[in-house]
Amino acid sequence: MCGIAGTYRWPDGKLVTDRLTDVLTHRGPDGAGRYSHPLGDGEVHLGHRRLAILDLSETGAQPMVSGGLALTYNGELYNSPELRAELTAKGVRFRGTSDTEVLLEAWRHWGTDCLPRLRGMFAFAVFDERTGELVLARDQLGVKPLFLLRRGAGLVFASELKALAAVDGARLEVDHTALVASLLYYWVPDSRCAFREVEKVPPGSWLRCRPDGRVERGRFWNLRDVAAEGRERALAGERPDLAAVVEESTRRHLLSDVPVATFLSGGLDSSLLTALASRHQPGISAYTIGFRAEDAKFEAMPDDLRYARQVAERFGVELHEIEIAPNVLDLLPRMTYHLDEPIGDPAAINTFLICSAAREAGVKVMLSGMGADELFAGYRKHLANVLALRYQRVPRPLRRGLSSVVDRLPVATSRRGYRSVRFAKRFLSFADLPEETAFRRSYTLYDQEELLALVNPDLSGAVQDVLTEHADVYQDNDLDDFVNRMCLGDTRMFLPGLNLAYTDRSSMAASTEVRVPYVDVEVVKAAFAIPGDRKIVGRQSKAVLKEAAGSILPREIVHRPKGLFSAPLRAWMSRDLAPLVREVVHDGVLVRSGLLRRDALARMVAQDAAGQRDYSKHLWHVLTLEHWYREATSGSGGSTRAAGTQDGIGTRGLG
Repeated sequence: MCGIAGTYRWPDGKLVTDRLTDVLTHRGPDGAGRYSHPLGDGEVHLGHRRLAILDLSETGAQPMVSGGLALTYNGELYNSPELRAELTAKGVRFRGTSDTEVLLEAWRHWGTDCLPRLRGMFAFAVFDERTGELVLARDQLGVKPLFLLRRGAGLVFASELKALAAVDGARLEVDHTALVASLLYYWVPDSRCAFREVEKVPPGSWLRCRPDGRVERGRFWNLRDVAAEGRERALAGERPDLAAVVEESTRRHLLSDVPVATFLSGGLDSSLLTALASRHQPGISAYTIGFRAEDAKFEAMPDDLRYARQVAERFGVELHEIEIAPNVLDLLPRMTYHLDEPIGDPAAINTFLICSAAREAGVKVMLSGMGADELFAGYRKHLANVLALRYQRVPRPLRRGLSSVVDRLPVATSRRGYRSVRFAKRFLSFADLPEETAFRRSYTLYDQEELLALVNPDLSGAVQDVLTEHADVYQDNDLDDFVNRMCLGDTRMFLPGLNLAYTDRSSMAASTEVRVPYVDVEVVKAAFAIPGDRKIVGRQSKAVLKEAAGSILPREIVHRPKGLFSAPLRAWMSRDLAPLVREVVHDGVLVRSGLLRRDALARMVAQDAAGQRDYSKHLWHVLTLEHWYREATSGSGGSTRAAGTQDGIGTRGLG
């Protein structure tokens, strides 16, 4: 895991690449490297910050240059031993033991045809001195990030958006449509970027720059096609051995020359990974989080610590416990900086603190259960949408009566929150809607009318664009299985846009690599070969994964209530954060700039404080967006600005 950056025919390319690379120091504190080569009337420059995981010697240093090829690479290839053996049989002689060298030689022999062969997480740039071509590529599922900015025939790229924002002369404009998307989702979809000129290399794709200025794009892996192939396998009666597939992926993800540990919430996904990892690496350590007792009680949060301790004791795992308390809210500006874009999920703070503690203990690599919920229908929204289909068969007068009663119930009092009421209100907000709209509404923060009421009227077109994009992505499939349609939508949008994004950025802020064994091409293929009626059985979510874990984990762990890798937001909002929320509503940059409407925000704050509605997640994201927008439009360092008249929104009063 590392940080990569570079320029191609960019003015002052060497200076810019040095600056890009320096901004990424936290991603690779173990070493730095630069590469330069003339290119016609310009130059190409590659930069690298190294977090040494495999081959800790200098033979693993980057950029790696050999036989006219130069590579700067971020990630891990879990099938590098097999690729190394295949290349050795072709006569390749390796100098070291890194997967970087394997990737370089695979590119030399197969070019872009090597990409479907790669099993791992990766983002890289490879330059061919003979042809003058630069190719950027990103892994199949978007685990690793790669941002780029093109101007004329020039290009600049980096692992993080903040590096591009630091480029001299790159006066980046805020993309207000991306901000509208972040309000809807509380994250920016991977298809968009918070700055207008910057783009993200799409998962499973590559981009080739030629010396004559032409740019070619290609795709080597398409999740939509994988899901369709899985459907055909299921219709043919194939039944993947899920337990074996997950164990094999976990074993491969332990490939490392430095210590590896796990996240352990005590939930099914992390417990299964920890148990499997302990088979192949006895005595592995694990990290978990807890909250202040009063916060957990107010939020009615499950006792995850009890389950994590049980798993650790059962499998001989050394467990490290970290308490998340409101003083971590001092981290909000720092986390906003590291997250690059407005991401309103407090789980990013949890990840950062866990990775920081692990790093202090000498651990550079962590395994996470990320991705299992998306692939195997483990979120509450999946079951809720299935139950909504049944609810729609209830006579309409009864539904109206129930909705009226639930609407009058409070979600909290001054002393405690009522989680079941929050769930009921949430369910009834989408239970009567058509499939795609209901699915979107089940996990986004606002419906269309609420979002239109919150943002500047000039952004109504952006609201429609964002909603249309969701519908287009969700409906772009050949599946006749409702559950797998939801899983596909999540794996294409929710997973890369939120979970993989905050995991990469917050873990790398702590100079730690997080690996995700469920987000593996073979696990994904197996997941979509499993019919939806084996993922949700009755009222049981993730049933097929529970079945696979049944012979490994105690029954109490397999069938426990779903854990929460989140934070007690209602407790924080009603106590510690209340003054900050009031400040943002009455005198925040979002309101003063005209981006958000003060009356709509004030109404949310009042209803939340009265216990009438639960707007804690909404308000947390507003705080996140406020910090991000303030920095993005302040002109500090001369790096970014808001488009002064974009979408009719001015920038008056911006500090």
